[in-house]
Amino acid sequence: MGATTLTHVMTIDPYNTNIHGPVVDEVEGLIKVYKDGHVERSQLVPCVGPSLPLELGVACSDIYIDKLTNVWARLYVPVDTNSKLPLLVYFHGGGFCVGSASWSCYHEFLARLSASSRCMVMSVNYRLAPENPLPAAYEDGVNVIYWLKKRRSNSLWAKLCDLSRIFLVGDSAGGNIAHHVAARLATEADDLKPLRIVGTILIQPFFGGEARTESERGVENNTKSSILTLAASDAWWRLALPRGENREHPYCKPAKKMVVRTLVCVAEMDVLMDREIEMCDGNEEVIKRVVYKGVGHAFHILGKSQLAQTTTDEMLCHIDSFIHHYDPL
Repeated sequence: MGATTLTHVMTIDPYNTNIHGPVVDEVEGLIKVYKDGHVERSQLVPCVGPSLPLELGVACSDIYIDKLTNVWARLYVPVDTNSKLPLLVYFHGGGFCVGSASWSCYHEFLARLSASSRCMVMSVNYRLAPENPLPAAYEDGVNVIYWLKKRRSNSLWAKLCDLSRIFLVGDSAGGNIAHHVAARLATEADDLKPLRIVGTILIQPFFGGEARTESERGVENNTKSSILTLAASDAWWRLALPRGENREHPYCKPAKKMVVRTLVCVAEMDVLMDREIEMCDGNEEVIKRVVYKGVGHAFHILGKSQLAQTTTDEMLCHIDSFIHHYDPL
């Protein structure tokens, strides 16, 4: 793809006057879905190309994964390395419905992650709901891993990374995707060889349910404590799930059995906190959980406070330790 980034952004109509009929669902300021199925997304975050400051020491480029489905990825590669690098396959957040590997907040965060953790990062631009409801994003994640296997011997970047040390990583909805892709691939481990998924890193992963948790009820009464509101969480699930399904669907839940070592990064002020803690309970042998005090959902990419920035630095240190000091199961 070179320096060209594929994005498709529609401007929200502030008056709801549209030839597509009335709005049937929305997340205010982010996405509107019209009666005829037309979808409009706002430009919440600017999209940027793959360039980075030279002093960061990370090279960046965009590559196609599947031209038919328009799935592509952005690669981050530390330039000074004397050994093969672990590979982090990253899935961005956005309620399965918005977001991009080219969003400036992810571009900056993942460049830092690549530099600080001395790893190669592949940020996947997967298909979005509601045009492509789940499990489309899971299928894209699985296909990326098999694409890696197919390209491992004829790509320069593939020769720089250790494909026996792949981590699936994501935040919010991307954490959900990383988790479910890992669960699917666990049943195909022999087919993946010599590739190996050795861990997942889930940053405030997006799970749900019909019954409300204490953290969800708390945020409902105090919307200033989290960027992700309860109303928005419910709307993302309505838009992402197969038609007619509710939040008890398996896509909303963690897998019953944790298949690889997992780092779960929890924000104390997040509406999702209780669900993330619940997924860790009883799985202490394979899950490392870290709760970050005083910060809310998506603090690492959208937080502007000094606390958010300091906590992001702390989280990057935890991720680095998890990647480089691990005991494979």
